[in-house]
Amino acid sequence: MAQTAGAPPAPPPPGCESPGSRRFDFWIGEWDVFAKADLTKKIAESVIENRYHGCAIRENWQPKTDGGGSLSAYAPADRQWRQTWVDSCGAWVDFRGGWDGKAMVLEGVWPQPGHPSQITRMTYTAWPDGSVEQRGDTSDDARKTWRAGFDFVYRRKAVSPAGGG
Repeated sequence: MAQTAGAPPAPPPPGCESPGSRRFDFWIGEWDVFAKADLTKKIAESVIENRYHGCAIRENWQPKTDGGGSLSAYAPADRQWRQTWVDSCGAWVDFRGGWDGKAMVLEGVWPQPGHPSQITRMTYTAWPDGSVEQRGDTSDDARKTWRAGFDFVYRRKAVSPAGGG
């Protein structure tokens, strides 16, 4: 049997290299985090890393008090991002969502005192200057209404000159 000229068609990219799996890369970096209401008040540091050959993004949230972290990954089978958040207060939350055309939007049930079924929607928006806004809104009525929760701005840490300090 004769072969046709040319190489066979390239296979589709693996899940970790697909365009969907790169949508959250804007959040990767070392950050100083501020409350959006007062951009002079640093509330935390956060290190967001590309891990496992690009198959996951790991967050290490370091405020002045209790900390936490998350592991986020793209699930190509259902074209969703999934994030698991764990913190030093005992929270363990699974978020799901994806790119809405302007931002990464993830939702999950994050019980709070007096609000056992509270849904938290987190929206991550890349700003033109390279900063990232992370806004958290909450709903106690199955997404009918939302209340503003937290609103943070991540600013890239300044790079120190080599050997400086």
